[in-house]
This record gives sequence, structure tokens and C-alpha cells, in this order.
Amino acid sequence: MLSWAILFLVVAIVAAIFGFGGIAGTAAGIAQLLFVVFVVLFIASLIFGRRSSV
Repeated sequence: MLSWAILFLVVAIVAAIFGFGGIAGTAAGIAQLLFVVFVVLFIASLIFGRRSSV
């Protein structure tokens, strides 16, 4: 998921360089959303993944 966020960030930067504001804004929004989802899932896996089978 982090790779998708980085991909959309790169698309947003390239689109902004070439002057496609709408595409750049949309891609940046998607990248931001994917990054937040990645962080939430990463924290959840850290918390719930540490359960020991005693």
C-alpha cells in the first residue's frame, strides 16, 4: 500500500510540473488517503500482531 501511495505522489508531482492541476490535486489526494490507511494498518498490526500464544 505504501508503494501505491508513493506512485500516486510521483504522478501528482509530474502532473503538477506539466500544469495539469486537476489531475495533480486528485492524485495527491489519493496518495494522502492511501498513506493514512497505510499508517493506520501499520499501527494496528503492531498492536494486534504482538499477541503471544501462551
